[in-house]
Amino acid sequence: MLAAALVGVIGLQAESASATATAAAVPCVADAETGCIGGTLQNTAGPVEGVTITVSNEDDDFEESATTAANGTWAVAIPGRARYTVELDESTLPSTAVLADTAVNPVEKLAVAGASSTVDFNLVLDATPNTGGSSSTATGTVTPTRLLQQFALGIRYGLILALAAVGLSLIYGTTGLSSFSHGEQVTLGALLTFVFSIQLHWPIVLAVLASVILSAASGWLQDVILWKPLRRRRVGLVQLMIVTIGLSLALQYAFQFRFGGSTLQVLPSIAKSWSIGPIRLSIPSYIAMGCATLVLVGVALFLQRTRTGRATRAISDNPALAAASGIDVDKIIRLVWILATGLAGLGGALLALAFNGAAWDLGLQMLLLMFAAVTLGGLGTAYGALIGSLIIGVVVEMSTLWLPSSLKFAVALLILILVLLIRPQGILGRAERVG
Repeated sequence: MLAAALVGVIGLQAESASATATAAAVPCVADAETGCIGGTLQNTAGPVEGVTITVSNEDDDFEESATTAANGTWAVAIPGRARYTVELDESTLPSTAVLADTAVNPVEKLAVAGASSTVDFNLVLDATPNTGGSSSTATGTVTPTRLLQQFALGIRYGLILALAAVGLSLIYGTTGLSSFSHGEQVTLGALLTFVFSIQLHWPIVLAVLASVILSAASGWLQDVILWKPLRRRRVGLVQLMIVTIGLSLALQYAFQFRFGGSTLQVLPSIAKSWSIGPIRLSIPSYIAMGCATLVLVGVALFLQRTRTGRATRAISDNPALAAASGIDVDKIIRLVWILATGLAGLGGALLALAFNGAAWDLGLQMLLLMFAAVTLGGLGTAYGALIGSLIIGVVVEMSTLWLPSSLKFAVALLILILVLLIRPQGILGRAERVG
């Protein structure tokens, strides 16, 4: 089912030639001595052509400009590793397009030779932009088109977030452990996709599949060498949680050491976009949403219809009773670790595919949202994590209609606090008597 869902990505390879041709006005090929900074400029009406974007470094000894092509693409070749300033010349924007938030122009970007980095500017149609700097709280006139576009972006992010959150919820349900290293499993999936797709030049379908398999294998390895021995020694949950924090930090620094601090492009070319009514998303975004939906349906069927799935739910309800009834608890927990890390790896791969970017801190940025989604839906319930993820995704993306985009993750924290105050058990969770 996963392979069938990802077959559509093959079409991206066929588009590479045409995308290269249309971007001929802005050629850039990353090699050992040079890198690329580029992106696609578009609003809900389509690509925006003829806009000037300037890239300069922090030492003021490099400055190059590019003009967006007919398909909205632009790119600038950079000489090496540095922190670059990317600025959009607002005077070259057409009258139908304005920046949603002028506080994010210019953009600071760390880029290196041998890699492509993506910079996106959020444009809106027929809106009044922010001019109040970082203290501004509105991002333009809210129109039905913008509402639908942001809602679609929220569904996209929510579906991908759900892949990781469901795994986190299953781990908590079967072991009682809140794993703070789960975000790094998302990062692992994204970075492995970059390795297989860009560095090893595998087809994107095989790159994603290999990333998921290796992510799942990392879950098996963790349980074999770490979690099962600690369970046998009856180590407390607080101590186990501290172990996950340490593991998270170690993996973050390892990822940064190996891949650097820049955002890495996982597709060989900038993908095209499709419009469905007023909604416009990239082709990889549609594929990622479809794949995530199919996998989540498959997980639901697995939990409901299979013997192993029912055993997993039994352990979540009452581990002692499940063990007394003959269920091999250790075996099920190991399977949960494999499933959870595989889902997180898939979430990271699809996120990198949808945004055409992978970075060492990708999972860290999602960790708060995962915990907010799991708490909102109900701790330990896979279906609750799915519902919570969709709500968090939609609310976070739609909040940018009224708030600066830099504050959108703070909305998730506010939701987390409100849920704990009003309904601590979450939407699908059950209230329990304590004491």
